Amino acid sequence: MLTAAVSFVLTAGGVAVAGLRAYRRRYLSAIRWFAVALLPAGLYLTGLFPVARTIGSEFADWATKLVFDPRVWTGIVLLAVSAALLVATRWAGRRRAVDATGDGRAVTGPAAGRAAVTGAPVAPGAADRKSAPKAGGQDDGLGDFSDIEEILRRRGI
Repeated sequence: MLTAAVSFVLTAGGVAVAGLRAYRRRYLSAIRWFAVALLPAGLYLTGLFPVARTIGSEFADWATKLVFDPRVWTGIVLLAVSAALLVATRWAGRRRAVDATGDGRAVTGPAAGRAAVTGAPVAPGAADRKSAPKAGGQDDGLGDFSDIEEILRRRGI
């Protein structure tokens, strides 16, 4: 009985605030307030307050165990170690793919998988051609436009 009264008082208060927001021509804010105001009545009428109470109680129990139980801290440490190992293996795999080319360029595409798995050097043609420096030995940062340059050159532009 008390839950119903509190729910509907909260809903009425939220609707009143929404009405004030709408009166001040802040319609988006009024709609948000109205949406939030409907939640307590909806939770009561659907019978979800006992569920919310159970969830809150279980969460409080978990938080208490988190602070005081060494077994939970051991689990957290194991999760952190697992995440660190996954990140380290990803980093090492990428580094091995870069080292396999021999010239410091990263291998991309299917060649990256072969280099990472076999550890064998990959032919320079297997690397991404767009990242290769120009014939002059200097990379001007326009390697991605080499195809466009070639097309323009063929057309005499």
